[in-house]
Amino acid sequence: MISTKVETILSQINSNTKLGDLRKIAKEIKKDHELAMELWSTEEHLPRLLAILIMDKKLLTSDVLDKLCKDMLIHTFVERNTLMDWLMANQLTKDKKLIALMESWENSPSALQRRTFWYYQGRLRWTGQTPPDNTEDLLATIEATMMQEEPEVQWAMNFLAGWIGVYDENYRERCIKIGERTGLYKDEHVSKGCTPNYLPEFIRIEVNKRQNK
Repeated sequence: MISTKVETILSQINSNTKLGDLRKIAKEIKKDHELAMELWSTEEHLPRLLAILIMDKKLLTSDVLDKLCKDMLIHTFVERNTLMDWLMANQLTKDKKLIALMESWENSPSALQRRTFWYYQGRLRWTGQTPPDNTEDLLATIEATMMQEEPEVQWAMNFLAGWIGVYDENYRERCIKIGERTGLYKDEHVSKGCTPNYLPEFIRIEVNKRQNK
């Protein structure tokens, strides 16, 4: 049984609702963890995205996050990755304790959490922040385990290797070789104007963009 408040919110959400619309609704609600959990209980993708925006990060303990990640598994591959990325961007990166928790997920039994570990490391480099001094160890792990990983984790490892290759000339050739050796995304069809995920191409294109600025 859902509350009248949740019913009212759900009436504002439909298949045409954009992420920006959810942000507007969240701005009106502000932080409301109890309401967030009620929205989460609907098991619907868009209400869950909204729920993430109004969660109280202080209440996102390791156990709570484990449950949220488990709950996400009912969604399609794309939806659950979107939910996890949204959770990372809007909650997990906003708190030092949650960042530390993300950084402990390298060997988590949850593929979503492992993906987040690698994606977060990639985002540190992509967004121009000074990354921790762990590039050598990360690349060694990618080289050793990438092909045994789940597809969503492979993507995040590839994302990280791509941005290391773009921003760190010392590791560029090594990252290109990872792509050549694994062949991941080599035959992927890419829409016009988008950068391919295949590491040799990704690194070449992104490096050229920065050199030609």
